[in-house]
Amino acid sequence: MTAYHCDMAANDLGGTRGERWPDLSVLELLVAISEHGSLSAGARAIGMAQPNASRAIATWEKNLGIRVLERSPRGSTLTSDGDVVVDWASAVLDAAAELRTAVEALRRDQNSHLTVAASLTVAEHLIPVWLTRLRRERPDLDVGLLVHNSREVFDLVGSGRADVGFVESPRVPSRLRRMSVAHDRLIVVVAPSHPWARRKRPLGPSELASTSLVVREPGSGTRTTLDEALSGYDRDAPAIELSSNAAVRIAVASGAGPAVISELAVAPAVRSGELVAVPIAGLDLVRTLHAVWTDAAALHPAAADLVAIARRQLAP
Repeated sequence: MTAYHCDMAANDLGGTRGERWPDLSVLELLVAISEHGSLSAGARAIGMAQPNASRAIATWEKNLGIRVLERSPRGSTLTSDGDVVVDWASAVLDAAAELRTAVEALRRDQNSHLTVAASLTVAEHLIPVWLTRLRRERPDLDVGLLVHNSREVFDLVGSGRADVGFVESPRVPSRLRRMSVAHDRLIVVVAPSHPWARRKRPLGPSELASTSLVVREPGSGTRTTLDEALSGYDRDAPAIELSSNAAVRIAVASGAGPAVISELAVAPAVRSGELVAVPIAGLDLVRTLHAVWTDAAALHPAAADLVAIARRQLAP
C-alpha cells in the first residue's frame, strides 16, 4: 500500500458526525496500527504524535459509533471491528494514492513536454543555443521542434499544436501574445562576380526595388519584412522564390542575382568571401524577433524559461 499523508491539525483529524467523506489521515493511522501492531508504533510510522493519534481515533470512534481500538496498560491494538475497517481503509487509501499519482503524472506530463515552433532563420541560428541552455536548466525536459515559415508558426501556435513559437515576421496576429526576444537585420548580398560587389556608393531603395531579386517564399518573415520595407516603390518580379536561407545563399553565390536576407544566415559566407554584402541607404532593415503564444492560455512553464533565455541575448 502506498502511504498517503495529509497535513492536518490534530484537532481536525476526527471529523464530525455525518461528514460525507472519511478522514484519510485517520484511515492511514488505522492501517499503520494494523501493520505495526500498536497505536504507538503506528503513530510513529506515519509521523504523528501519539497523544494526537489517540485523540483522533477516539473522536473517530465516537462519530462512527463503533470501537476500533482495544486499549490496555500494555498498549492499544485493533478490535475485530477495527480489523474489518482496516481492510476497507486500505482500499480507500490505495484509491487515493492512485488518484494522487495520476494527477502528479499528468502535471509532470504537462511540464516535461514542450513543443516549439520556429521560423527558419531562428531555427537555424538561434534556437539550438537557446534549447541547449534550456536543457541544462531542465535536463528531464522532452522538447520537440517544428521548423516552418512565420505564417505557419502562427498557425501551429494558434491551433495549440505548439506551446510557443519564434518568428521574424514584423506583424503578429492579434489572436496571439508576443514578446521581443532578439534583433536581426536584413542585408543585401551578391556573388563576387556581380557588378554591385564593387560599388562604393550605397544602394538606394528604388534601385533595389526595381531589381529582380532572389527571395524567400511568401509567408516567411524575411519576405514579409522586405515587402513592407519596399511597399512604396515599384517592384520588379522576383528572379527566384526559394523556401530556405541555404537555398537563397547558394542561388546568389551561383549568380542568380542579389538577395535581401538575414545577416545571421549569410555572415559566414560573407566572411569567407563566398558572398559580398552591398551597402544600402534609406531603408531600415533591422527587425525584431518575437516569441508568440496563444492569448487564451498561460505560457507553458518550460516555454517561459525558454523565452527568458532568449531575452538574455536581447540587444539592439
